[in-house]
Amino acid sequence: MSDSTREIPGVAQLELVSGVHLLHPEDMVLEAMLTGWGRQQLGGRGLQARTAEGRRTMVEQFRDFTNEYPWHWTAAHIDEWMTDLVVSHNRAPSTLRAYQGAVGLFMDYLLNPVYGWVDVCLERFGTHPTPILHDGNRREHLADYEGDPGRRPMTRDECQLLFDHIDERVERATRRGRKGALTAYRDSTLFKTIYGWGLRVSEASGLDAVNLYRNAKAPQFGRYGMVHVRKAKGTKGSGPRRRNVASIMPWAVESLEDYVVNIRPRYGFPTHPALWLTERGGRLRAREIEDRFALYREELGMPNELTPHCLRHSYVTHSIEDGVDPKFIQEQVGHLYASTTALYTAVSDDFANTMMLKAIDLAFDNDPGTQPLQQSGRR
Repeated sequence: MSDSTREIPGVAQLELVSGVHLLHPEDMVLEAMLTGWGRQQLGGRGLQARTAEGRRTMVEQFRDFTNEYPWHWTAAHIDEWMTDLVVSHNRAPSTLRAYQGAVGLFMDYLLNPVYGWVDVCLERFGTHPTPILHDGNRREHLADYEGDPGRRPMTRDECQLLFDHIDERVERATRRGRKGALTAYRDSTLFKTIYGWGLRVSEASGLDAVNLYRNAKAPQFGRYGMVHVRKAKGTKGSGPRRRNVASIMPWAVESLEDYVVNIRPRYGFPTHPALWLTERGGRLRAREIEDRFALYREELGMPNELTPHCLRHSYVTHSIEDGVDPKFIQEQVGHLYASTTALYTAVSDDFANTMMLKAIDLAFDNDPGTQPLQQSGRR
């Protein structure tokens, strides 16, 4: 094992004592896998212990359901587990995806050659883990909005709190000369971009630097007047769709331009197409975006039901509150039906009351025989 491998949290050789006979090898190897996975999440990815423990619990539930070890798991086990969770436990679609997500991350860890678990299993058991999640059995969004009562837009104050918190991280890391300033700067811009253009996490992850265009109707934004989403979610049974999202928030444009011009070049991978880069020169994946958001959410003590997707909901709600045409917003976020956009919207009580009063005034204006309410009666 090389010196560089020894420094990677979760490597199999660090979790197992080489040459020692294990009394119950299957159980010992499984425990070492789970422990190593926990170290990889805490040390390698910087997650909170609570997040790692929650994921481990989900994987252990899958293990208990199958009564098999990970090197014997199959896609059929996932199908049976999902069916049981729906039929016997009435789990929500979002819960099913969370369970699948945890198992998927665990399998990604086991199958990654850096950690060496495939070789360990081949040596000890004559077999090894194989991929059990694929496009055919992953729990995808069946609709743009699933009606989960916990899924809501973030308030304006919550959005501002999140953005300010990450920006303060940048300032602290820069002031103290510590690592992490570049990552925090990227994260700050990333979440502002998800909010500022109403993007899905997968859409943000898939953005390339060349997907930023001018908009003739908004020349003041320069080459940041339009974001071209190449991997938007398609309808059921179809492939990804494309759409253009016009820039409507000047402050978000300024943030994105600053990142592209001043921060992204500092990653040192000028030929990589991805807009959001990792420290090692890879594309920042959707799961990593979810993890980064969870880290900041936990630091702020925000509710666990908040996810990066809530920023997309906030974009819809806040834009409509600010008077943007709902039809335009529907096209911006790529909804086929206005009813879906309406489900994304949770306008504030003040806004709803204002709209109601405007409707009343309009009704009175259209009926001269009716006297409007006095201003004092509306307050």
